[in-house]
Amino acid sequence: MPGSTFILAIDGPAGAGKSSIAGAVARRLGMTRVDTGAIYRSLTLLSLERGLTDGEIPALLTDLDLRFEGDRVFIGAREVTAAIRTAEVSEETSRVSALPAVRAGLLELQRRLGREAAGGAVMEGRDIGTVVFPDADVKVYLTASAEERARRRLLDLEGAGTHPKFEEVLASIQARDDNDRHRAHAPLRQPEDAVRVDSTGKTPEQVVDEIVALVEVARAR
Repeated sequence: MPGSTFILAIDGPAGAGKSSIAGAVARRLGMTRVDTGAIYRSLTLLSLERGLTDGEIPALLTDLDLRFEGDRVFIGAREVTAAIRTAEVSEETSRVSALPAVRAGLLELQRRLGREAAGGAVMEGRDIGTVVFPDADVKVYLTASAEERARRRLLDLEGAGTHPKFEEVLASIQARDDNDRHRAHAPLRQPEDAVRVDSTGKTPEQVVDEIVALVEVARAR
């Protein structure tokens, strides 16, 4: 057990619903959601805006002024909640997050945020249960079929005012999966001691209920 703070690690592929589910679980249980994906996305956004090469990106970590206010994300005084969810940032985040210097630089930040979380931490990402908190109290691998994840992503993009073809979104999801699973450092994989939760065909409420039950059992031990 990671100190006195209860840690729930939720890992899984892009588009599985980790962010929304993690937020709902945290609210239900009175825990704090630590959005590690938003950290990588924010770094990616800055690197794209400044036209940085891979070798230049780690330098951003020295003065990364990032903060969360509920579900809102800020870099300095600027809110980037929507900007870090664009298709361009989503596609590039996989590459940026695979850089060893980036992962090493953000590792301790993620651990500190988890340990300091009021009421315990709900942390979601792709290597929370394998690298960031391998001794998490509960580990969940949240997944869904590629087609289901593409449909969800398409709805998000349409809601943001863009209208790509389903086939394009599906291809992007599949490419992201391949990149995440085969990157050299901290590849996406299901922790051996994680509970696999497949959200295909389930409502968000059903998925939240399933994960909350796992946490309640663990807390009662």
